[in-house]
Amino acid sequence: MKTGIELITEERNRQIEVEGWTPEHDDHHTDGELAAAACVYADFANYHGEFDLMEGNGKAKVLIPRDFKWPFEKQWLKLTPENRVRELQKAGALIAAEIDRLNRISSDR
Repeated sequence: MKTGIELITEERNRQIEVEGWTPEHDDHHTDGELAAAACVYADFANYHGEFDLMEGNGKAKVLIPRDFKWPFEKQWLKLTPENRVRELQKAGALIAAEIDRLNRISSDR
């Protein structure tokens, strides 16, 4: 069984290689969007409020928590509520991307 770090690394690599979310792309998200997206995935299982129906990533309609602030176009929200580890894997990868982005800023100074 893979460790959490291995799963997060695997997802971050997938985001870069499959989705095209490269470090250069991430550098354009300067308002905390990567961390905000991570929060949606990390906290989804704990949400007990109202939901809105929305189109989900080209597949079926999905429910999204009304109070969550998804920072990107809705098509990029890929919730997997039946798989908590997968949700946390995506959250961890987004946090890693934000940490790397912040580190690039500080190393440029």
